[in-house]
Amino acid sequence: MTDTQPQPRPLREVATVGRGSAEDLLGSVALGDQAAFEVLYDQMAPRVYGLVRRVLRDPAQAEEVGQEVMLEIWRRASRFDRTRGSALSWVMTMAHARAVDRVRSEQSSTDRDLKYATASVQRDVDVVVDAVELSLERKQVQRCLGGLTELQRESINLAYYSGFTQAEVAAALKVPLGTIKTRLRDGLIRLRDCLGVSS
Repeated sequence: MTDTQPQPRPLREVATVGRGSAEDLLGSVALGDQAAFEVLYDQMAPRVYGLVRRVLRDPAQAEEVGQEVMLEIWRRASRFDRTRGSALSWVMTMAHARAVDRVRSEQSSTDRDLKYATASVQRDVDVVVDAVELSLERKQVQRCLGGLTELQRESINLAYYSGFTQAEVAAALKVPLGTIKTRLRDGLIRLRDCLGVSS
């Protein structure tokens, strides 16, 4: 069989021609006979297209898969074994397998796209929900901080939002360490109650 591939003709334009049995034609194609392939093409292409079209339903995809099947016949003709069945059943089995592969491939692609789209939408919704919740929490914390004494509020801001130690808070506010510890404890209790956090 030669490496040159015959140029396939559009499947719908082919007329059925009957010159030689399909089995004999496949034997000649296996030896690289392009003229035999043309005759075999004319015999098989309409049947291949019809089967593939029934499986795929999309005419463009059926045309494409049909051409792939005919090209596969050219490449694999030497594998045909007439003791195992007719040429027609060999070709139609190949056509059906290719069509089913295409359906599975398309379904897999659709599933991937759907999964990605769903994940993207879910992430976008989650981001919005998280942002809204964070904004509401921030407003509630600010409102509750507003209900503290000035020393409690400053102590909590320095200790929890600026990362100061209790000793550093005491030094920054020029207040004894014991007072800062008490103010922090009292301020946190008031915040907890205001935010409705159970202890």
